[in-house]
Amino acid sequence: MDTLNRQKLRELVAREHASYVSLHPRSRALSEASVNLLAGVPMTWMTKWAGGFPLGFESAHGATIRDLDGIELIDFALGDTGAMAGHSPAPLMEALTRRVGVQGGVTTMLPNEDAQWVAAEMARRFGLPRWSFTLSATDANRWMLRLARLATKRPKILVFSYSYHGTVDETFVVVDENGKAHSREGNVAPMVDPTTTTRVVEFNDRAALERELSYGDVAAVLTEPALTNIGIVLPEPGFLEAVRALCDATGTLLIVDETHTFSAGPGGMTKRYGLKPDAITIGKSLGGGVPCGAYGLSEELASRVLAGVVDGVDIEDVGGVGGTLAGNALSLAAMRAVLGEVLTDDVFGPMEDLATTFASGVQRTIDDRGLSWSISQLGARCEYRFASPAPVNGGDSAKSSDPLLEEFLHLYLVNRGVLLTPFHNMALMCPATTAADVARHQVVFDAAIDELLS
Repeated sequence: MDTLNRQKLRELVAREHASYVSLHPRSRALSEASVNLLAGVPMTWMTKWAGGFPLGFESAHGATIRDLDGIELIDFALGDTGAMAGHSPAPLMEALTRRVGVQGGVTTMLPNEDAQWVAAEMARRFGLPRWSFTLSATDANRWMLRLARLATKRPKILVFSYSYHGTVDETFVVVDENGKAHSREGNVAPMVDPTTTTRVVEFNDRAALERELSYGDVAAVLTEPALTNIGIVLPEPGFLEAVRALCDATGTLLIVDETHTFSAGPGGMTKRYGLKPDAITIGKSLGGGVPCGAYGLSEELASRVLAGVVDGVDIEDVGGVGGTLAGNALSLAAMRAVLGEVLTDDVFGPMEDLATTFASGVQRTIDDRGLSWSISQLGARCEYRFASPAPVNGGDSAKSSDPLLEEFLHLYLVNRGVLLTPFHNMALMCPATTAADVARHQVVFDAAIDELLS
């Protein structure tokens, strides 16, 4: 990466940016007309797209998006996992139409049979017997941390540096090169310094984890089984088993966040690797884009939580574990359709095969061109990083970031009809992704690298 001609890279970025602006006049006009939207977009993270303004979209089906200027794009972003089922799969559309138009009732504060079905399916896939529903993985994590503190009577939590847990305030904490914890760069006005609530160590660092848990004040370790939001960082052999053992030795609960790692298979990394968490949190992908989330508890943890209720703890109202719209009929209908008819057990193998083809092609280009880059794969998801070998923790992965190079690749790809996740170089396969889609990315990726190195 350091041997790249940086001046040429800047020139290529300027060229691709001009091309982007020229290709997307209606999207630019939409952005400039959005005077009543904060930062000009419905959600501020939409400003992250390369090009100076995000694409406005007209329609999306399967693995394809059509933007406002009529350009079709192969979508490997898939709503940053929210559309892992593909855009508007038929079973989801039928379920939503039936729920709203035929049966009626979106939010009634009453249970229905869909909730029972989804909970049973989640128990089958992930192995935990007790489930409750939220509207996002952020909510699931936030509420699960409350329940962990209730069950253990301990004040702190532990996360791994640069792990992803939505927008839970106390998880935005990282460690520096000297192992000192601090609030993550750019953290927006935290109500308290997160180092006062949270212990943090680098992923794959067993010794540091053992040290921080030895204080006996950590209610729960909240972890992704592989880091996914700082580039994919995979666990080293035996690390996840060590996390479980250290939690057991110190009376600490283990919460596994499968929000992104669901790409590893029908039961995420929990089932694939035989993990034994006390709780699981997940969101986004379950409802095919309809807001939803869930958290599952072991029988033993559920009993401890309910014992707290007997002692007078309120998990129905002021305890903050819930939400009027959580578990609504529309979200549950969506989850039942997606889990029952779209992201079924049998589709994960073909999705992973496509991701393997994607990763193999990128790695071949990296090797052939002599680049010090790497690509990591997690089931149906893969991501290239500007470092070799692949980083083994969040800190090292953060150091490999190259914003200008990333901007070039994203612009080059989108200008030629290929869309990656804007936050990093991640590609996700859905049931509608085709071999031709993967081949198209390879052609464009190779052309980008060849121009960069010529």
